Amino acid sequence: MEENINVRTLSVDIGGSGVKVIVLDAKGNPISKRRRLETPKPATPLPILNKIAELASNQDEYERVSVGFPGVVRLGKVETAVNLHPDWIGFDLATALSKNFKRPVRVVNDADMQGLGAITGKGIELVVTLGTGFGSALFVDGTLLPNLEMGHHRFRKGESYEEQLGRTVLEKVGQNKWNKRLKKAIASLNHLFNYDYLYIGGGEAKKVTIELPSNVKIIPNLTGLLGGIKLWES
Repeated sequence: MEENINVRTLSVDIGGSGVKVIVLDAKGNPISKRRRLETPKPATPLPILNKIAELASNQDEYERVSVGFPGVVRLGKVETAVNLHPDWIGFDLATALSKNFKRPVRVVNDADMQGLGAITGKGIELVVTLGTGFGSALFVDGTLLPNLEMGHHRFRKGESYEEQLGRTVLEKVGQNKWNKRLKKAIASLNHLFNYDYLYIGGGEAKKVTIELPSNVKIIPNLTGLLGGIKLWES
């Protein structure tokens, strides 16, 4: 863990509809107000970097930066960006932000970062995020199994979890039908992973109206930012 107990972290969550930032103390407590701006269209790298810089300019002081990105990220480089723009593929986001902020930066998948802020570290814990797309993260006794893109796996009627439960289809089929699909998805994921706990987050989690099993929990959207501290505990 970071030796400096007073170190502060700028936590950044890049989403398909919004970019959010907050500053956290060494224990993960917010020490600034969460700020959000709409994700620019087209969602190419430079406009989003500019949005992050704009948001960060109005935050408290910080010594390091954690970023959750909606796609596969390996060693700070973006490998997939289905809900943003193809220009992200191969983009070294960690290096670009480190140069901009002149501070150390760590970047992971946004569902991974949300999971880091939610899990207990015991057993098999699955995290899914309901937003523009369908994010996922899997942890075994607190250890992340990276680069899980479950949202693109086939779920039902030849379509993926993302195609059946993403924001676009929610707006198309309505909240009632979407919730029925989610109930089937929860059952499917339970059979597939035999998880001890399932956490549901993301911007559309507030639309969940079905009765959830005792080992399934809705987590607040802020969790995606609070997970930024855990990136440095290695």
